[in-house]
Amino acid sequence: MVELLAPSGNFISLRAVLENGADSTYIGLNDFNMRANANNFSIFDLKKVTSIAREYSSKVYLCSNVIMKEEDVKTFLKLLPEIASSDINGIILADIGLIEDVVSHGMEAHISVQENVSNSLTLKSLKKLGAKRAILSRELSLNEIKEIASKSPIETEIFIHGAMCMAISGRCFLSYGLYNRSANCGDCLQPCRKMWTLKFEENSEDLVKNTSNITNEEFIISESFDDSYRTNFFSPQDMAMIEHIPELIDSKVDAFKIEGRSRAPDYSATATKMYRKAIDSYLKNPENYSYNPKWMDELSSVFNRGFDTGFYFFKPYKTSENNQSKFVKKDIGKVVNYYSKINVAEIKIWDDLVIGDEIMIQGETTGSINQKINSIEIDKKQVEKASKGQNIAILMDNKVRENDFVYKLIKRNEI
Repeated sequence: MVELLAPSGNFISLRAVLENGADSTYIGLNDFNMRANANNFSIFDLKKVTSIAREYSSKVYLCSNVIMKEEDVKTFLKLLPEIASSDINGIILADIGLIEDVVSHGMEAHISVQENVSNSLTLKSLKKLGAKRAILSRELSLNEIKEIASKSPIETEIFIHGAMCMAISGRCFLSYGLYNRSANCGDCLQPCRKMWTLKFEENSEDLVKNTSNITNEEFIISESFDDSYRTNFFSPQDMAMIEHIPELIDSKVDAFKIEGRSRAPDYSATATKMYRKAIDSYLKNPENYSYNPKWMDELSSVFNRGFDTGFYFFKPYKTSENNQSKFVKKDIGKVVNYYSKINVAEIKIWDDLVIGDEIMIQGETTGSINQKINSIEIDKKQVEKASKGQNIAILMDNKVRENDFVYKLIKRNEI
């Protein structure tokens, strides 16, 4: 059975992906992962993370997928005993030199996509070094993945959803060149996601010649207000393979990975929930499996830059725009009490709410849940509308907790 691996950038995301069916989750440790700007976990959080995961019979993998210099390695090796004592299942590595040390401490060594594993010979070499799993290059087609997985002596993993990088396996120097902030050391400022102004000058003396069959060298996308031209040609759309679960399972890879440790908990919750539904639906009845378009609608409701299928079927050619989510989250309150006997939450709000609004509630134990407001009570009286500054009572479908964050979901076309 294929493993569904989901991202956790903080304790809220952790609970959100576990509640929605993740078989495993991957997290980052401060200073040693590719999301230095995310809300990573500290070394002191690890036992709590694994304890929560065990409540759901789920595994936890720790990302250490950055280029490590000599001093970094020394620090990491000192931390290994404490990491191992926290009951972490495995560590995702970009440095194959650390495989032996990780395995000797009783943990699995998973090889990061940063290694750009693209053939079965590499997998055989990684097996000899002691690796348990390798994340295959994102630049492989589905047919190539099938062939590699069929020959692999170790477990294989592929990305099925989330952001795609402009560079091969994320090996990019753009952030370092512009800001002296290295993507390969986990500190990418993502300048590729900006809108770029493109200037192309013909020069008869230019030594750089186009020797390909392509005559149209333009990347121009849109004309700006100042008569210049701007483009997102560095920024690919997000990957979404929800429509192709049967083909992915047929590839015989061992794990499906959702990208997004630096994205919000509702993104992680929704992506995990939809892929869980699709995978379970197919495995339950492969012969009569039918893709449900509502799954993609749900994925479109949270942060995304438009969707593509990456390199699975052809080389991606579409560039992304800004967030294409149908909704914007607005911070509007917090939970001050929850009455479990009657499933009612008392919420202090600092924005207006009306019957029919949809809210999102997030917390370290609650995870991320959505709730449509079908009734509002103030001082035990039913009302149609509540104003900012009031405490309101709302009937909930799911349990929430004191101090959970409350957001109102507003449709983009209503802003």
